[in-house]
Amino acid sequence: MNIQMFSKCVGVTPYTIRYYEKVGLLKVYRKKNGHRDFSENDIRWMEFILRLKVTGMPLSQIQQYARLREQGNSTLKARRSMLILHQKELSQRLDELQQNAALLAEKINFYDDEIRHLSIEKDNA
Repeated sequence: MNIQMFSKCVGVTPYTIRYYEKVGLLKVYRKKNGHRDFSENDIRWMEFILRLKVTGMPLSQIQQYARLREQGNSTLKARRSMLILHQKELSQRLDELQQNAALLAEKINFYDDEIRHLSIEKDNA
């Protein structure tokens, strides 16, 4: 499939796809005429790249992971280790977000109580 179709499948712009190719995240097959030709495997790989990105993995680490992936099965342990570390970091961030969400809920409850209190005082005045 061409870059326009690929772009629609993965939900990123052709510019982003070209950039990811330029920085080594995508190794795209090219037809004899030089046009990019994306496969189903490219879709799955791009979806994984985007998943790593959205979960906060820095681009430099995604690039490192991509280089290891290109080297084949001899790097399985290294890639697994990278993902385990990323998973731990993600879990820590989720815990922090949950704690912050709880603190925000407490503050909202405080304001709700204060607003109710003021409303009661106003009604009694």
